[in-house]
Amino acid sequence: MSALLIAALILAVFTAFTVFRAVRIVPQARARNVERLGRYQRTLKPGLNFVIPYVDRVYPAIDLREQVVSFQPQPVITEDNLVVEIDTVLYFQVTDPRAAAYEIASFLQAVEQLTVTTLRNVVGSMDLEMTLTSRDTINSQLRGVLDDATGKWGLRVNRVEIKAIDPPKTIKDAMEKQMRAERDKRAAILNAEGQRQSQILTAEGDKQAAVLRAEGNRAAAILEAEGQSRAIDQVFQAVHRNDPDPKLLAYQYLQVLPKLAQGSGNTFWVIPSEVTTALHDVSRAFSEILPRSEATRPPDTDELATKASEDAADAAEAVAEAADSVDLRSLGPTMPVQPTGR
Repeated sequence: MSALLIAALILAVFTAFTVFRAVRIVPQARARNVERLGRYQRTLKPGLNFVIPYVDRVYPAIDLREQVVSFQPQPVITEDNLVVEIDTVLYFQVTDPRAAAYEIASFLQAVEQLTVTTLRNVVGSMDLEMTLTSRDTINSQLRGVLDDATGKWGLRVNRVEIKAIDPPKTIKDAMEKQMRAERDKRAAILNAEGQRQSQILTAEGDKQAAVLRAEGNRAAAILEAEGQSRAIDQVFQAVHRNDPDPKLLAYQYLQVLPKLAQGSGNTFWVIPSEVTTALHDVSRAFSEILPRSEATRPPDTDELATKASEDAADAAEAVAEAADSVDLRSLGPTMPVQPTGR
């Protein structure tokens, strides 16, 4: 009885194991190849699949999603014999699980080596400057070559990107110096442009200021000339309207005469002959005394009037003599005096 129970238990375990081996569940975006007796039989699709236990062999799942692989930096020689380190990123997708499993032993390693060789061929025909500025060209050429070569492996290369291009350190230093020189050049050009613009604006401002200042001076001179003209005209009209006699003019000469010696730097000056004439006129004015009327003259003052007339005559003669030899040193600092005529 115990032996039958053990056999039944063994049969039940074998049956459960057989059913487990016959059922295969494949996740979405995955695929599994099946070999029957060592020969490719079919590819399991996502979902529930049944196989023949102990006859069919199911291989590990192959990912059908787009995959990203970053390769290590590879040394590449450019056309101008410079070694640069290029780091690439590859985007590919498995489109045929059977070809990916049976056409190539390791499709990932094959893609990496093919990328390196193709990159060296493409970059080897470019110089450093073109390599640094032609990433799109390199990417398109790599993608075309890789897509053609990996088609029979059941792969599709979607994109190839150059992640980094590292030139030698000496080249980096030279490039930094060149860029610094370019920046300094642009800065000098901008500084010169700024100074030129500033000088232009300053010159324009000075020009406008000079024009405005000249216009202001012109307007001020015109107004001053107009004022002087009006003043002269009014004085001229007033003089002609009042009809001054020579005595008044002689008196004005005498008033102006002391002003000739007021300048501290005057060492020589000329007295016009009209001053002498003016002094004679003044003396004549003092000597001419109008006679008083009989009604206002006191009867006992005839002798006094006669004496006053004689004194006035003597004073007039003294003034005339002073006019002939006037001493102007009392009017200002000591200086040579030279009477002259006009």
